[in-house]
Amino acid sequence: MDSIWGNWRRWNNLTGWFIFIFSSIVYLLTREPTVSFWDCGEFILAAFKLQVGHPPGAPLFLMMGRVATLFAGSDTTKVAVTVNTLSALCSGFAIMFLFWTITHLVRKVFINGIELESKHVPAIIGSGVLGALAYTFSDTFWFSAVEGELYALSSLIIAIVFWGMLKWEEEEEKPYSGRWIILIAYIMGLGLGVHRLNLLIIPVLVFVYYFKKYEVTTKGLIKTILVALVLLWLMVFVIMPGVPEVAGWFELLFVNILGLPYNSGLLFFMIILFGALAFGIHYSLKHKRVILNYVMTSLIVVIIGYSSYAMIMIRSSARPPMNQNNPSDVFSLSYYINMKQYGSAPKFYGNYYSAPVTEAKKVISGYNKIDGKYKPYYHPEYSYNKQFETIFPRMYSSEPDHENAYKYWGKVVGRKFSGGEGKEALVCPTFGENLRYFFRYQIGFMYMRYFMWNFAGRQNDIQGNGNAINGNWISGIKFIDEARLGKLDNIPKDLKNNPGNNKYYFLPLLIGLAGMYWQYKRNNTGFWLVMAFFIMTGLAIIFYLNQYPNQPRERDYAYVGSFYAFAIWIGIGFMFVYEKLQKLVGNKGSLAVTFVLLIAAVPVLMGAQNWDDHNRSGRFTARDIGANYLKSCAPNSILFTYGDNDSFPVWYNQDVEGVRTDVRVANLSYIQAGWYIEMMRQKAYGSNPLPFILGPEKYIEGLREQLPVDNRVNKPVNLKEIVQFAGLDDNKYKVDLSGRGDYLNYLPANKYIIDVDSAKVLSNGTVKNYYKDRIVSPMIWEYPDGDAFKGDLAIMDLLSTNKWERPVYFSTTVPSSQYKGLEKYFIQEGLTYRIVPVKTDKPEQGEFGMIDPLVMYDNMMNKFSWGNAGDPSVYLDENNKRMFCNFRRIFGTLSKELLLRGDTLKAVEVAHRGLEIVPSKKLPYDFFTIGIAEVLISAGKTEEGEKLLSDVIKYSKEYLDYAISLKPEERYGLEYPTGINMQGLLDIYNTAVKLKLNSITKTLEPEINNYYGKLYSAK
Repeated sequence: MDSIWGNWRRWNNLTGWFIFIFSSIVYLLTREPTVSFWDCGEFILAAFKLQVGHPPGAPLFLMMGRVATLFAGSDTTKVAVTVNTLSALCSGFAIMFLFWTITHLVRKVFINGIELESKHVPAIIGSGVLGALAYTFSDTFWFSAVEGELYALSSLIIAIVFWGMLKWEEEEEKPYSGRWIILIAYIMGLGLGVHRLNLLIIPVLVFVYYFKKYEVTTKGLIKTILVALVLLWLMVFVIMPGVPEVAGWFELLFVNILGLPYNSGLLFFMIILFGALAFGIHYSLKHKRVILNYVMTSLIVVIIGYSSYAMIMIRSSARPPMNQNNPSDVFSLSYYINMKQYGSAPKFYGNYYSAPVTEAKKVISGYNKIDGKYKPYYHPEYSYNKQFETIFPRMYSSEPDHENAYKYWGKVVGRKFSGGEGKEALVCPTFGENLRYFFRYQIGFMYMRYFMWNFAGRQNDIQGNGNAINGNWISGIKFIDEARLGKLDNIPKDLKNNPGNNKYYFLPLLIGLAGMYWQYKRNNTGFWLVMAFFIMTGLAIIFYLNQYPNQPRERDYAYVGSFYAFAIWIGIGFMFVYEKLQKLVGNKGSLAVTFVLLIAAVPVLMGAQNWDDHNRSGRFTARDIGANYLKSCAPNSILFTYGDNDSFPVWYNQDVEGVRTDVRVANLSYIQAGWYIEMMRQKAYGSNPLPFILGPEKYIEGLREQLPVDNRVNKPVNLKEIVQFAGLDDNKYKVDLSGRGDYLNYLPANKYIIDVDSAKVLSNGTVKNYYKDRIVSPMIWEYPDGDAFKGDLAIMDLLSTNKWERPVYFSTTVPSSQYKGLEKYFIQEGLTYRIVPVKTDKPEQGEFGMIDPLVMYDNMMNKFSWGNAGDPSVYLDENNKRMFCNFRRIFGTLSKELLLRGDTLKAVEVAHRGLEIVPSKKLPYDFFTIGIAEVLISAGKTEEGEKLLSDVIKYSKEYLDYAISLKPEERYGLEYPTGINMQGLLDIYNTAVKLKLNSITKTLEPEINNYYGKLYSAK
């Protein structure tokens, strides 16, 4: 028996390390060689210089990332790939622990039932290999393994914690086995510095302890569930938010009452806290209270792990260039950790989306540091009509686009209530409709769809919104897929050929279900452990997040722990097939057949299907596009951006690779916060502070959040005077709209004068000589909205004090709602609009401002790079494709302007470059290519231009033909592709009329009428 155990341990350890090496090689081969889109740029730059990223922060990940970046040496272009490598290796280790978890659970069946025999060893190893490799090639996990995000490290922590508890279970009868419990507690504490969803595995650990220590009874299970939920509640709702909150009580006492320096109360609290825990450990040892010792020691190591957040406070106090929320004291740290800026979704009781507000009261949001004290600031907390409240509220967001989606997913008819005299009746959903939304959207669409992506197949890599052609799961079995999604032959060709079209034919799912059955029959307690893991990292997260509809991106990464649990069952499914075949072909034959058959049917199939859309090697698009925004700006500029993908890659380029550090990048989503405006006041690399006339005290949190625009002065007013007026603190310069003494600063006019020194703007290049006849002096800014907000005031402040010293730009990706009337003075110079005091020409529909063809040509043709986007081997996902479609449009507008100015050669050159950066095989010609086609035809390249128009027509008709093949009620979520392709045909028709392309107009007119009649007439 000892020789069998030795043989087992040797092969188990060796195979585990082989799995680590294999999976790591897969991820290293397919990792992105530089920064990726979304949060990766922010995480990488924050790790590189230990800066403070967005809440709730990930200090452990950042510190580990900082160590990883040291391997880049002095080559900053390698920094991103070192962080991506960290993710790849963390993912490889997670796969290794998954292998050991599976082999432990399968071996447990034999040592608990019959004696382990040598013939069982290869089968157990085969189980681990199957499950580990299946997860290696799974869609969601692979995506996170090749980019610089925290989810790979988060998965590793979950894997270690679950494996560690199984090791405790194995060694529980040995002396000092309790060390495993302490280690697990410490790792979970560290995990708080990565992602808080790791805590959801706590109930699983409680079940491991119960099944090992006690005889399983119904009463015992109920008690265990209650204990597990209480522990989870304590960690999530008491310890995590409670520790900084109690520290805040001490801080207020010591600073505001005793007059001591900032952070003195925090230091005293930490001394008291660790002193109390140390005393508890001493007491437990002295009186031999084993359970108490475990509890106290576990608490102290959890808090030690949690103390990684000290790094956030320390680095925030150093005022780095990125210092989100400025969490330099315990109150801002608590605000930061608990993500209060994002609000919270109701969990157990709350309002429906249509609930009328009955009361608004002020509650403390946080504290500002003023004159050595903490002074509170407030936010409104709303109460709602009780008839519109419910237990387990799922449909709660009052955003208009959310409301429409709630009605679709919940099939809301509702109950009608009077809205008041002269008002429409209010519709309140029923509880049944609330549950229907929960099951259809939150479980069905936002979890089961992702689950099936990983174990049945995926339709494409386009974000889904409920329609039948984007982002659904498929299996590859036609009659099953068509029963859900309709005729697959009717969908557009580019979707059929999408790299994300991956078909597994249910094979991973079926093997996993077989594994569930085998484990349930052979080891019931093991089955319930994995099931608890599966539920807590799946359904429990659905409940906790309570997601509203129309999420900005796919959220499958949130449920990666649940997919990890199912991969355990896939591995165990090996045993089911092995034992069935054993009766037919014997032990050795069954082992060989099962291994070859299942490895081919699951991991090999998944790897082959997923490789093309998970291989990011050679892709530099995010880095280069971020740099292009900066290269669009003149020296010493100020650039306003808006979202993640036009900000994080830009910041990465500046902070890590040192690209155009003279440009100050200001995110319009953040500039509504006082801490961000304060951050803009400090020098960052080669960029001087932004000039503001109002002092920092005017922008602190809680002040000037909203400023009504009152047109009592019906003429233009100097912008500097407006800003100074808005900065006055006396109530006589404010307005009380509520009648309750809530005085607000306001703007007394909506037309503002910005002084223009014509000689100055010409001499410093703000206005080019060829635009000098267009100069407007003064420049009149007409503000279009009825309210301004803190960020708007900051922009007014900047424009009034800048005096045309520094160029000011808006990224072309900023929503037009954020232009606030300044678009009247936009001149496009690349991927940015520059504010210039000139009279601009009226732009084409959908465009803004005027193009400077000389500057823009030089930027786009000579300075920009496109990240290998045109390489046939480089994968472009939906996000990249959407951006490059827009870049085609921008090339088209530039080439049109050049053509209008008589420079045909350059116009054609630009048009061809717009087509070359991504060939049509990778990105079909669509609506955004029409401008290029028009230029080519106008420039005499008629055949080439008409071929382009023909391709666009074909592309658009495929989408429109698909839409009209559906019944009107089946077209939900198709508004955008239908609308933009219909507009494409209309634009081509108008272009053909203008260019006298009679063959196109003759063919297209009846087709447009046909589509319009079938798509819109019924409405």
